[in-house]
Order: sequence, then structure tokens, then C-alpha cells
Amino acid sequence: MASNVNPTVRRRRLGMELRKLREDKGMTAEQVAERLLVSQSKISRLENGRRSISQRDVRDLCDVYEVEDRRLVDSLMQMAKDSRQQGWWHAFGDIPYSVYIGLETDAASLRTYEPLVIPGLLQTPEYAQSLVRGAWPETAPVDVEKRVQVRMHRQKRLHETENSNPEIGPLRLWAVIDEAALRRHVGDAQLMIRQLEFLIEQSEKPHVTVQVMPFSVGAHPGVNGQYAILEFPDASDSTVVYIEGVTSDLYLEKANDVQKYSVMYEHLRAQAHNVDQTRQFIGQIIEDFAGKGK
Repeated sequence: MASNVNPTVRRRRLGMELRKLREDKGMTAEQVAERLLVSQSKISRLENGRRSISQRDVRDLCDVYEVEDRRLVDSLMQMAKDSRQQGWWHAFGDIPYSVYIGLETDAASLRTYEPLVIPGLLQTPEYAQSLVRGAWPETAPVDVEKRVQVRMHRQKRLHETENSNPEIGPLRLWAVIDEAALRRHVGDAQLMIRQLEFLIEQSEKPHVTVQVMPFSVGAHPGVNGQYAILEFPDASDSTVVYIEGVTSDLYLEKANDVQKYSVMYEHLRAQAHNVDQTRQFIGQIIEDFAGKGK
């Protein structure tokens, strides 16, 4: 097994395999929990990839499911071992959205809607720093810098030559950004001008698409807030809808949920300015900021 296996994605795959074994056995998570003298929530977290899983957990579950295929057991044990490796983000310490970073690192494509701020993958270091300071005012300077460094490292997925996972290729990013995010002062006018110029520059990459949702559209499917849809190159990895929260994040993987958010996103793309209109629109906002800076 390759040493650069993404532990987050490996944990999700292992969880799906264990869920399938349980369902094939006709057992509920509650029944399995009773057999192993653990909580039902532990079984659920193991199956949805939200909890680190040990080789002992795999062995115990395979015993409960009466798995006789030794090769299958060995494969699952190896997956458990791989899933406990540390991803690049662990070098930065405790990151609150580490699960999302793990998913983003191995995603083939990302569709995101941002109503209030520029998406993290498209932020300049100065914008990111000012944003983190404003959003989390009690954060220590060292932690602010750590968050900014993580954000910059994530952006390597958008560059062919610097990609941390060359087998996947650069991330295919489609971002719909509300006009409010472009006009919101994060830092001074000059910082915003540099940020918006950078946004235009990034939008010219062949695998990055940026659209602006103007105020003139009025109510639209994105008024309920930010969300992102991550898709993966391996067909065995289900698409994930990610919704960021203040104290906890939400990950949706059920086909019906993903379908609803995907349809919403198609409406967003249809109602937003197209690519050329977006660049012209951002250019006008840059001129507005330039006038304020005089």
C-alpha cells in the first residue's frame, strides 16, 4: 500500500466495507454494539469514517460478522493500519476542519457556493490572515498564522506542478460567489484590490471556474448558506456535501441529499453571471475599491 494514502479517504472506504458486512449479515448497529459492549454511536462513527478505527476494531467486527475469507480480513486490517497514518495537515497541529481537508485533498472536483467570503482555495495570504483575525478575534497570533499556512497549502491542489497528489491531478474547482463576498471589506481597499485581482487570475486557469451571483438576482437557492460538493475519482467513494458550522460541521452522503444539493447548485450556476460577465463584474468592483482608496 502506498505510503501517501490519504487516511481520511481510506477511513471512509473502510467504514463503507464494514457497513456492507453488517448489512449482509442482517444486523443493526445496535445489535453489533451490544455484542461488542460498546456504544451504538461508536459503530455509526466507525462506519461513516468519522472515527479512527484500529486493527483490533476490525478484527472484532469481522468476528461478529463471521467473515471467513482470510484475504478479506487481511485487506481490511491493512486499510485500518493505513487509515491511522497522519495526513500532511497533522503537521500543523489541531485543525478544526481536518476531516474536510482530508476529503478535499483526494477530491477530483469541488463545487462550492460562498455567500459571505472568498473561498479559501482562492484567497491571498493577506486576505486569509485578515479574515481569520476578524472571524475568530480571540485566536492567538500563532494560531492565526497556522490557519493561513494550512489554507495556502490546500491551494497546491490547484497547481499541476505543485500538486501534492499527482495521481489525481489538479482539483477541478467551480465556485459561485455572492456579490456580498466581493464587496465586503476584509482589510483595507488595497488588500481587497489585490484579492480580487488574484481571483480573476485564478479564474483563468482551465480547471477553475468562477461565477458571481449578483444582488440583482434577488432570492436564489443559495440564500440558505454556504455549502460544497466534493466528488472523488474512485467510484467506490460516494460524493459528499459539506456544510461548515461554528462548532461542528455537517457531512451529507445519502444519495437523496446529494441530489438535492446538486440540483440547487445547477440553479445557482444558471442564475449567476457567466465566466466573462463575472470577470467584468469583478473588474468593476476593483474600480470601486480603487476609488475608495484615493
